[in-house]
Amino acid sequence: MDRGEQGLLKTEPVAEEGEDAVAMLSAPETLTEEEQEELRRELTKVEEEIQTLSQVLAAKEKHLAEIKRKLGITSLQEFKQNIAKGWQDVTATNAYKKTSETLSQAGQKASAAFSSVGSVITKKLEDVKNSPTFKSFEEKVENLKSKVGGAKPAGGDFGEVLNSTANATSTMTTEPPPEQTTESP
Repeated sequence: MDRGEQGLLKTEPVAEEGEDAVAMLSAPETLTEEEQEELRRELTKVEEEIQTLSQVLAAKEKHLAEIKRKLGITSLQEFKQNIAKGWQDVTATNAYKKTSETLSQAGQKASAAFSSVGSVITKKLEDVKNSPTFKSFEEKVENLKSKVGGAKPAGGDFGEVLNSTANATSTMTTEPPPEQTTESP
């Protein structure tokens, strides 16, 4: 292989934007004068192409902005569209679908559990209300009510019975005892 072919086959790092491309080249003493001149011409050509592409891009961006202005497309509308498109892309992913499905199932299970707990509590309260101990207590409260409050028609719910009994008891304890009269000798 001659020296020119060998240079084409070498793999050297590509200069990043902003880096000095010339600094990436081998030391000038390893290149012949002809190779250096060839590379300078290529460098100039590439720099001109970059400048042309930058100008074309700027012109295209200006044209794009003019079209959007004529159509009445604002930055806010573009932002909203980008957000909507991004959300649509997110919801289309398998990860989102699996997460959504899992959360939905968890919500259904939690709802069923709360419903079940509510049913159990209601059943237990009904069992307590129908128990012999509660019935006996309820009868005693009714008897006490009828003794304290006089002959009133039976009925009302348990809360009313307790309230009226409590009121009757507090009235009895707050009334002063009848005055005793003593005769003087």
